[in-house]
Amino acid sequence: MELSEIMEQTDRVKDAVIRHRRTIHTFAELGGKEYKTHEYISSFIEKMGLPYENVTNFAMIATLDTGKEGPHIVLRADMDALPLSENPENLSRKRNCISEQKNTCHACGHDAHSAMLLGSMEVLCEMKEKLTGTIYFCFESGEEVGSSYRQMMEALSRRRVDTAWALHVYSALESGKIGIREGACMSGFGPLIMTVKGRSGHGSRPDLSVNPVFAAAAIVANIPGAFVNQLDVEKTVTFGVTSIRGGESLNVFPEEAYIGGSMRYFDIEEGKKAQQIVIKVAEHTAAMHNCTVDCSKMSGNIGTPVVNSAAHAKLAKATAREIYGEAAVPEEFPMWYASESFGGYLRAYPGVLALLGIKNPEYGSGAEHHNERFDVDEGVLDMGVKVTVNYVVNLMEGISTK
Repeated sequence: MELSEIMEQTDRVKDAVIRHRRTIHTFAELGGKEYKTHEYISSFIEKMGLPYENVTNFAMIATLDTGKEGPHIVLRADMDALPLSENPENLSRKRNCISEQKNTCHACGHDAHSAMLLGSMEVLCEMKEKLTGTIYFCFESGEEVGSSYRQMMEALSRRRVDTAWALHVYSALESGKIGIREGACMSGFGPLIMTVKGRSGHGSRPDLSVNPVFAAAAIVANIPGAFVNQLDVEKTVTFGVTSIRGGESLNVFPEEAYIGGSMRYFDIEEGKKAQQIVIKVAEHTAAMHNCTVDCSKMSGNIGTPVVNSAAHAKLAKATAREIYGEAAVPEEFPMWYASESFGGYLRAYPGVLALLGIKNPEYGSGAEHHNERFDVDEGVLDMGVKVTVNYVVNLMEGISTK
């Protein structure tokens, strides 16, 4: 298929993709509660005439089967928003659209991801007679909270899948550029969830109680030293404590104290090792203070880093450069310490997650993800659709991934 034809077809949906994004942005529903978003997307799928499966109440997989032998390709987007109040302005001006839901907004770009996938779906459906193989359009519910990832993977395991593709907007990269790494791209996520258990009592007599707050503070202080001395210095693992909570009274030792946070890593085995170090330190430190600690919610709960197939990443870079030139696809591109459930897809199937730049000072985009002023430069959505469609066509036409 000629590139000019792909460009012509994708140009036709440019405005529709922006409308999709703005509509989904106003809904801004939390993970596992994407009622309006599901209705909107499923209605569009039906309009395209595609069969689809509701994997959960909200997550779904639509299928475009060309009826011809060819690759079976997963294209995936997430749909959920965050429990965050949105500022009416981005970094420089009033927003084009704002969430209508109180204390809920799309501050990570999932609205853009879904919009670009809907646009890609429309174009690929129009091109069906010239395509080969099968495309699975996967709309994942609750990516931020893991409410449908397991069910999506189970549903895909019942299908033939050869490769997977996804886009994630990225506020640290300039608009008009797309970052595609060979190998590790985004970090794995390991939760820090610990409950330290002591014995409550009067604040005047610590000797008659067992203070879990003191033990929790000691656990937090002891973990970094163990990391420095026991983890491989060439394999980064970050340790971030975001919450430590105990009692609320000035003169009552509480029964329990809570520690929350996360670890990030790009080597899953080193992530597992780090988790075991944390648990060991927590258990021994708690014992020193005559406390116990419950780590059951984190034990074995290790998220997979996003690791791109080198071969597919090379094809994706060539695909993007074919349209936008060498400068649009940086050769050197740093890893991103955020985490993504798409890492699990890439562990099961070779493929690529590409990072689409949205940093545009004039537009006002570039605020950090999960920030009240985060905004998406809508001018880049067309780039996401064009690269996605061209990549699918190149896969179907047998362009080498070796």
